Amino acid sequence: MRFAFFGDVVGRAGRQAAVKHLPRLRSDLKLDAVVINAENAAGGFGITRATADELFEAGADVLTLGNHSFDNPQGISVIENEQRLLRPCNYPPNTATGRGAGLYDIGGFQLLVINVLGRVFMDALDDPFHAVERELSAAPLGDVADAVIVDIHAEATSEKQAMGHFCDGRASLVVGTHQHVPTADTRILVSGTAYQTDAGMCGDYNSVIGMEKEEPLHRFTTRMRGGRFTPASGEGTLCGVFVETDNKTGLAVRAEPIRVGGKMLSPHVPQL
Repeated sequence: MRFAFFGDVVGRAGRQAAVKHLPRLRSDLKLDAVVINAENAAGGFGITRATADELFEAGADVLTLGNHSFDNPQGISVIENEQRLLRPCNYPPNTATGRGAGLYDIGGFQLLVINVLGRVFMDALDDPFHAVERELSAAPLGDVADAVIVDIHAEATSEKQAMGHFCDGRASLVVGTHQHVPTADTRILVSGTAYQTDAGMCGDYNSVIGMEKEEPLHRFTTRMRGGRFTPASGEGTLCGVFVETDNKTGLAVRAEPIRVGGKMLSPHVPQL
């Protein structure tokens, strides 16, 4: 199985990058499935029905979220009703609508996608490791699921790496989101799980993590708010990771970064 995971879509620039580049990537890389983190898709904070549909139409099969899941009130009904949209699975019981994991039949493959929120330097939810264990046990790789993707939306690289090793041999890919910066550590762990600490963002990199530079700079240099954060609107770069798995085990046999579009990052597209 071949699939790609793309990091946080930030505003219109990120959505436009997906619309522009994703159809060709699906074709060129012969992707069976595409998962995108979309927690910043609507104006940089949260999601709406329209922004979700734009990403589905561009070629996403499943969307994941993060700490901004419920920031946009228009997104709450989407989270509740859209089966292809996941919020973190470690919200305390009965405190959040929606679902944190899903088993999807995509092109004849059973793909389990798990979305989880870290706790280090973040608003603390329930134990992310216990929550992921619950979901992995419900649909084991190679038994129920043909492939498993775990999106850990977290601030601390140590927590993301720990989740990678925790899932090693039981997931096809563990990938970090939230930091909006693609890390250079794409690899396959000892027991066969592909891993990257952060997928990076899909958005305009002439920015401060996807936002126009002026307001973040103002806050850093004066310690005062001058206005609202606004998503940068230049040409976006699509960032993520490509994984190919062994169809018998569901474990990774190949993992490479993807960077396409924009002018700020060096491009990289895997070659088949």
